Amino acid sequence: MSKNIVVAIDGYSSCGKSTLAKALAKKLNFIYIDSGAMYRAVTLYFLRNNIDLQKPEIIKEALENIHLDFQTLNNETVITLNGEDVSKEIRQMHVAEKVSLISAIKAVRVEMVRQQQRMGKSGNIVMDGRDIGTVVFPNADLKLFMTADPQIRAERRYNELISKGETVKMEEIYDNLAKRDLQDTTRKESPLIQAQDAIILDNSDINESQQLEFALGHIKL
Repeated sequence: MSKNIVVAIDGYSSCGKSTLAKALAKKLNFIYIDSGAMYRAVTLYFLRNNIDLQKPEIIKEALENIHLDFQTLNNETVITLNGEDVSKEIRQMHVAEKVSLISAIKAVRVEMVRQQQRMGKSGNIVMDGRDIGTVVFPNADLKLFMTADPQIRAERRYNELISKGETVKMEEIYDNLAKRDLQDTTRKESPLIQAQDAIILDNSDINESQQLEFALGHIKL
C-alpha cells in the first residue's frame, strides 16, 4: 500500500462526516483525525477561561497554552485538551453554540491547520472538517464533500443528544445548525466550500454501510 494517503472529508454540520471518517479509517487501518473536535476543544478552552475574542494578544497567548492530541481508549478515539479527555464535553450545546464563531478567528485557524498538517505527516490518514480539502490538504488523494437535507441532519443530531441523556428541543437543534451553516459558509477565513475536485456524497437517503461502500469505491490504494 502507498504511504501517506490522505482522505479529506468536508461538509456541513451533522452530516455524519465523523461517522464515515471513523469507519473508513478502521476499514483501511488508517489514522482518523477529527478536525471538528479540535475546534470544539479550542472553543471549550476559550469558554472555560473567558477568553476575550476582541483581544488578539489574549487569543494568541491562549492558543500557545492549548495542546491537543488524539488517543485510543477502549477502541475509541478520544481528543485530549492539555491531557484531559474532553470528548464528551465538547459535544454539548454550550460548545456547539460558539464553535463556528471561534473557528472563524484567523489565529485559531492558522494554529489548527498547523497542528493538522503536522498530524498528516504521520502516515495514512482520514480527516474530516470544513476546509480539509481546500486549505489543510489541497492535494489530498481523495476529497469527499458531504451534505444532507437540513431536517434530516437536525433529526440525527437530536436523536444523538437524546440518546446521551441531554434535554434539548428539535427547534433548538435546527436553528443551531442553520446558524452554523451560515457562519461556516460566509466566514472570511477558510469558509466551507466544495473543492473543485471533491466528490459529492448526499447521504439523506442512504445508511452508514452504503456511504462507506461509496467512499471505498473511490479510493485508489
